[in-house]
Amino acid sequence: MPIRESGEDYLETIYLIKKKKGNVKSVDIADALHYSRPSVSRAVGILKTKGLVTMGKGGEIDMTPEGAKQAKKIFDKHVNLTAFFMATLGLDFKTAESDACKMEHTVSTKTLNAVKKYLKDHKKESLKKEVTEYHTVQIPQ
Repeated sequence: MPIRESGEDYLETIYLIKKKKGNVKSVDIADALHYSRPSVSRAVGILKTKGLVTMGKGGEIDMTPEGAKQAKKIFDKHVNLTAFFMATLGLDFKTAESDACKMEHTVSTKTLNAVKKYLKDHKKESLKKEVTEYHTVQIPQ
């Protein structure tokens, strides 16, 4: 079942918080995205209905295998597009990241594969590591 752009943003955020902290609660998502707790609760409920996340008794949010798969795919697009914009267009990190965040939801598999090939062929894959590390560090604790 396809999810909307906002759902993808939530999944990506859950993925990154889990990667950094090990567990995720609604307040963590609200803090990271600067959304209200009721908005986060509603979105998490939708993701739960779609079978992408589960909620534990203590309020912990976890991704199902399908949710984790989609989150990794979204983050992979984000990282590759950000690195590509920096490598080819000479964009600063903030601009590249902002544009990648918008485009990650619509980029085709064919285009993403070409981006990955470019980064590999031009030995720019280290930029992907920088983008990944930035996201791991920047998630609120």
